[in-house]
Amino acid sequence: MRVGVVGHVEWIEFVAVERVPRAGEIVTARESWGEAAGGGGVSAVRLAELADECTLFTALGDDASGRGCAAQLERLGVRCEVAWRETAQRRGFCYLDDDGERTITLLSDKLRPRRDEPLAWERIAELDAVYFTGADAAALRAARSARVLVATSRELDTLREAAVELDALVGSDDDPDERYEPGDLDPPPRLVFTTEGPDGGRIEPGRRRWAAAGLPAARADSYGAGDTFAARLTYALGEGRSPEDAAAFAAAGSAEQLTRRGAHGLR
Repeated sequence: MRVGVVGHVEWIEFVAVERVPRAGEIVTARESWGEAAGGGGVSAVRLAELADECTLFTALGDDASGRGCAAQLERLGVRCEVAWRETAQRRGFCYLDDDGERTITLLSDKLRPRRDEPLAWERIAELDAVYFTGADAAALRAARSARVLVATSRELDTLREAAVELDALVGSDDDPDERYEPGDLDPPPRLVFTTEGPDGGRIEPGRRRWAAAGLPAARADSYGAGDTFAARLTYALGEGRSPEDAAAFAAAGSAEQLTRRGAHGLR
């Protein structure tokens, strides 16, 4: 399987706390560390774990955080095609509390790659499956040259502008920014996967469902569970699995992600 991701990366400082502080309160973190994360970073690493390598088409700030993102992702098996920007890398911090929840604050806008930037866009035509988390409409049209193209419903504006047919659209019923309604896209995606947390999720058309997978170990936190689901869904559809089998495979990976600390389980 030859796989890729077109999307954004964030350098996230993870902060382990007993609980998120109330307004005006000061808490002391037990531990903190940084990782190359965000939708593109998490999904690219998950795909690299499955396929031994994943090509990530992205934009990064040409500073210490951006260079750190590229270096860490390369160590984790991601081949980075980077448009270096003369701006600060997008950063953020994420509380990880004892209830296993993540609370994120982002410090700037996404850095989305553009089709007119000098990346090896022609390589996408060689890929079996690509997951799209964010870029301009022209880049999304280039991504359509992959055999299978999956996209997040978080980028509906770009999806509308590009007007390409997706093999699958994936989003969460728990996140208002990821809601998709029939008629939102023209042409409509061939398949729509909507996650529903512990209730599993549904597949349209056909009102099909999948069940949530059990956790293989103790829960750590929820960071990256949705991106992991999307990455593994992309891989499974690229393999030619049925929608139901692809969703079950993705759900199992999402459950495993809940047992990792942070984005990639590096701590």
